[in-house]
Amino acid sequence: MQRRDLWILARRGLTRRPVRTLLTTLGIVVAVASMVIFLSLGEGIRRVFSDELGGIGPDVQVSLSGFTQGVAPQPNLPQSTVDDIQKLAPELGIERVTPVISTVRGSLDPSQSALLYGLPAEQGINAVFSNIKIGEGRLLMAGDENVAVIGAKSAKNLNLKLGSTLRLNRRSAVKVVGILAQSGGLNDSFIFLPLTTIQRAQAAQNRISSVAVKLKDPRQARAVADKLAKTLNLEAQTQADFLGFAERALRITDAVRFGISLIALIVGGLAVANTVMMGVFERTREFGTLRAIGARPGFVRELVLTESLLLSLIGGIGGLLLGLAGIWAVNVYTQNLAGFDAAALTGRLVLLALFISLLLGLLAGLLPARSASRLSINEALGRV
Repeated sequence: MQRRDLWILARRGLTRRPVRTLLTTLGIVVAVASMVIFLSLGEGIRRVFSDELGGIGPDVQVSLSGFTQGVAPQPNLPQSTVDDIQKLAPELGIERVTPVISTVRGSLDPSQSALLYGLPAEQGINAVFSNIKIGEGRLLMAGDENVAVIGAKSAKNLNLKLGSTLRLNRRSAVKVVGILAQSGGLNDSFIFLPLTTIQRAQAAQNRISSVAVKLKDPRQARAVADKLAKTLNLEAQTQADFLGFAERALRITDAVRFGISLIALIVGGLAVANTVMMGVFERTREFGTLRAIGARPGFVRELVLTESLLLSLIGGIGGLLLGLAGIWAVNVYTQNLAGFDAAALTGRLVLLALFISLLLGLLAGLLPARSASRLSINEALGRV
């Protein structure tokens, strides 16, 4: 028996019961597609962080709780910390110190949510966000009070234009004086305010969320962060710390998403095993005939495994195509919501999906292949 005969027989075996084969394949397609879509969310968010880190955030951020605690609901750091850092500026090569308040403007409707970011108007938004560009109106400037510069997506989602009034809460409102040019990133969902304005709105005078530190030599960020943390007894973290924290968090969520997908993959694998096992039972006489004309037990075993692998490979490719459609739908939603793609199909994700599909087929076909190869010729030909 030649290798070409193996593939021909495998194809015939799968097409003999087309409806059953189709339903089994669809099960694998859905399982692989769900895994691809779930894991693509982590890949997309990694890409967003990597692409935007250079233009977002300070060299060092000093706060009370650090990245691990998320955005504090209320500013909890004394503003006097700014003066403490300024005293260390000559020694540590600090170029600029910027007090910051960051808080979430929440809503039951995700499209109405935004990140409020307050900083001194006289320093301007570019003190922390170097890549910010204005689309309409102007940026913050010295002397500004009760005004806001908003990201392009926030303007669209909140239906705001130049001159519109934005209510921060029941007591406070600001006038929109600028709308940022759309960047396709996280900045598009920000709302920038003068520090004093947001402090007054939150009744948080003399308190801030963090301090953004700009260095003359960013390569010294780790050493400066360690010195600030030790001297001030506060959390001081770098951009690299943020990426490391984000990567660890994404790995945890990847494991959770893969665990959820694994349930569907196991169900798909059982469906493959059931289909192949039923095929073995129905084709006992065929296997006996193959043995009678000279096929060795190893050929029969390879034939059954080939059918299982072929079924899983087709399902894996179909799952990738369906997953790609799902990723497109996710990105359409997140683009409309926040202006960036939250999901991405990367090369390593494609390879993982195909590897999982083939591994699924191999494991599902082992038992049926073993059973088929151990059939004796007399027993196989004797069955009706």
